Amino acid sequence: MIESPIPTESYAEQVRAWPESGRHILASFDDASIIVYQAFRQSTARFAVEHGVFGDGFSYQRMSWIKPGFLWMMHRSSWGLSDGQQGVLAIRLRRTFFDEILAKATPADVREWPGGDQAAWRSALRGSQVRLQWDPDHAPSGQRCERKAIQLGLRGEMLRAYGKAEVLEIIDMSGFVAAQRALRGRPGELMLPLQRVYQPADPRLAARLRLGN
Repeated sequence: MIESPIPTESYAEQVRAWPESGRHILASFDDASIIVYQAFRQSTARFAVEHGVFGDGFSYQRMSWIKPGFLWMMHRSSWGLSDGQQGVLAIRLRRTFFDEILAKATPADVREWPGGDQAAWRSALRGSQVRLQWDPDHAPSGQRCERKAIQLGLRGEMLRAYGKAEVLEIIDMSGFVAAQRALRGRPGELMLPLQRVYQPADPRLAARLRLGN
């Protein structure tokens, strides 16, 4: 069996600890760092792993989306089978930088904007370098969950900081994903990176994001 370079636990154990509904940031983290996921063409992923930064094949000219939730990444990439998403990467970031991303995020949906002012929201969205979106999380089988998962779109200086300066480690998860893909329908055997509910250091930020609601 291909082991994960990130600590793992069975899906059956983890799901018992996860909230069933509401907005939650499920992530692998420690006191100093947090892991987010992206998936690319194999050549782009290979360059990132070898050099420890994003370069060849990675565009800094358009928005790039990161996902702290492993299962949300699996759903979006069809467990590494989608075209151009076979190279699944775990990117370790400083927690302080991740919290900065959250603090600078503008919601992708006007309904999430305070007061619902469309003109103000559109102006904020145009000027923002971080876009935040909540979507239904998914079980390994692909079944939609009541729990919401977060994804964050980065561009401009925030994307350059993410891809070059703030990254602590880039880990190739492609082999692990391929090994676990066959176990999607066997939750008692399926292993996932160990993930728990993440809370930003500033409780005011958690309140603004309406985490848990």
